[in-house]
Amino acid sequence: MRMREFVQPETAVASVVLEGVVGRVVSRVHEDRTRRMVFDNGYAPAAAAAILVMLALLAGCESNTPKPPEAKPEPKPPELLTGRGAFQKVFIAARNYAADVKPFRIESTPSVDGNGQDGKSAIWRASFASALQRGVKPFIWSGSNAPDAPSRGVSPGNEDTYNPNNASTQVFDVAFLKVDSDQAFAEAQKHGGDKILEKDSTTPVVYICDWNHNTNELIWHVIYGASRETAKLTVAVNATTGAFIRVEK
Repeated sequence: MRMREFVQPETAVASVVLEGVVGRVVSRVHEDRTRRMVFDNGYAPAAAAAILVMLALLAGCESNTPKPPEAKPEPKPPELLTGRGAFQKVFIAARNYAADVKPFRIESTPSVDGNGQDGKSAIWRASFASALQRGVKPFIWSGSNAPDAPSRGVSPGNEDTYNPNNASTQVFDVAFLKVDSDQAFAEAQKHGGDKILEKDSTTPVVYICDWNHNTNELIWHVIYGASRETAKLTVAVNATTGAFIRVEK
């Protein structure tokens, strides 16, 4: 009986002290103060150890404050390039396809990210021919975020058979491409393009650059409309000199 009377009060005291101390502990200062209190008042070692363990756990929780969630990176804005700027990017990839490649067509594609009215587009396609490979292959550059746009950067298209006698695949020397699409647009504006955009400012402008085997000149076709077939106006500009050639439609 004496042993029980000795143990039970000690356990009860330990429980009361533990509940009271845990409720008051918010910092290291409280922990040190309680440690002194435990030992100065002569609590049993088991009770004192339990109190100190709880203090250590609480102090660890306070020091390991959860970090705020990291912000997700914002999507890159669309990138718009002129025809020559995009051509230089795809030409490197085309040379990996075949060392003897030569271009025969450069064209833009209108998108929600760029309507082409400043000579720039978010999507360009350049087609190349290789006599060694006996094939033609397009390469696409995209800086668009549109859901239906090609993936950003340069990507190859499907290869087809090359026929050097085909008028639509007449290759040209890159040295002839001296005038960029923005310069061609500025010239086309002087020959009716400005009036088209005054009437409808949402009209997309498409660019096609190819070789005219009849006149032996490289031509920018500045197309006011979503396609050549539905164009409101098409103006031809010399891609070497920048001179106005004619109104094609």
